[in-house]
Amino acid sequence: QVQLVESGGGSVQAGGSMRVSCAASGRTFSRYAMAWFRQAPGKEREFVAAISWSGGRTYYADSVKGRFTISRDNAENTVYLQMNSLKSEDTAVYYCAARPQSSTWYPGHSSEYNSWGQGTQVTVSS
Repeated sequence: QVQLVESGGGSVQAGGSMRVSCAASGRTFSRYAMAWFRQAPGKEREFVAAISWSGGRTYYADSVKGRFTISRDNAENTVYLQMNSLKSEDTAVYYCAARPQSSTWYPGHSSEYNSWGQGTQVTVSS
């Protein structure tokens, strides 16, 4: 497993942008698929975006497609989520997750991931 620490959350007005980061420990970060999930108050945790170990494949929830971009820097052991055109409904705690890359992977399923960060709050005011 890897240890994950998110940062970069905060408050922003609707229509604005924010980038959250997730720093991973360990020397095998490049062998992990990474994802972002979020959980709003009173709601279940939901998938936001995922990226393969090499960064060659990315996946997005329909609700964020075209507005959010996931990327990774394997040299820095960090995965990013760039969020543009933010909406009030994007308000949530954002969690970083990781799992060892394998041939079978369902990016949007939280049960696929065995390492999780503590989360970072993102608040979008209208």
